Amino acid sequence: MPRSTPCRSRPAEVFRPLPCIAEGVLAVAARSARAFPRHSHDQFGIGLILRGAQASASGRGEVESGPGALVTVNPGEVHDGRPIGGARVWTMLYLDPGLVATARAGLAGGTGEEFTRPVIEGTDLPGLFDELYRAATGPAGDAGRMAFDAALGEVVLRLCSGRSAAEPSHTPGVLMARDYLHDRRDDGVRLADLAAAAGLSPFHLTRAFRAAFGLPPHAYLLQLKVAQARRLIASGLPLSRAAAEAGFADQSHLTRIFTRQFGYSPAVFARSQRKNVQDRGRRRS
Repeated sequence: MPRSTPCRSRPAEVFRPLPCIAEGVLAVAARSARAFPRHSHDQFGIGLILRGAQASASGRGEVESGPGALVTVNPGEVHDGRPIGGARVWTMLYLDPGLVATARAGLAGGTGEEFTRPVIEGTDLPGLFDELYRAATGPAGDAGRMAFDAALGEVVLRLCSGRSAAEPSHTPGVLMARDYLHDRRDDGVRLADLAAAAGLSPFHLTRAFRAAFGLPPHAYLLQLKVAQARRLIASGLPLSRAAAEAGFADQSHLTRIFTRQFGYSPAVFARSQRKNVQDRGRRRS
């Protein structure tokens, strides 16, 4: 009889939010062959590809990144992530804009307001990011926080341009539609009402909105709801209340959308935030 061939199981997916030394920072260690849909974050994102490769959309077009590459994304920048040839392994830091602004303000000569390169290879920046990641997830104490602040300043200095980002030129109707979504994200929004507020037909609004912001209006609104839910969960609100206050039909609806975007569930994120609070409390005591 022929010998049976051992079954090779696929590596398990890993999305592990880690405790961080400072508020306004989320660290993630990940391994996945998952393709992420187009989405955006409220935070600056910096990641290091350790193994494997991926292709992704960015605010500056289609890019690819492989082992040793640093990837960046700005708040509100629509992007995705598609594996090339199987699973990739990476580490990621998400930094609140206020934290980056504080670091930027303390730099001699000033910097721009955004990360200017979606993929960076062949420099010492990946090594500097690794220092920042280790400091962010490392031991508590004054020395650890000093190491984090110093590394953050160096990375921000290198990633930001020497000029402020220019506001993209959009038609007034599209900008009115965006503001309408921000103002009414907690209410029911119909495309017909949105188009009327913009002074465009629903068809033309959808096309112009996607061209301007990378997502159609309904997907953009969903991003606003996910971001609101994430902030509420981080503040300690129970998942069911966070789902309701962010405008989701129920907790399971939030869980499906949240997991599709981030790779881990709202419950996992909530546990990581509770651990952050507990760790920082012990550091102060």
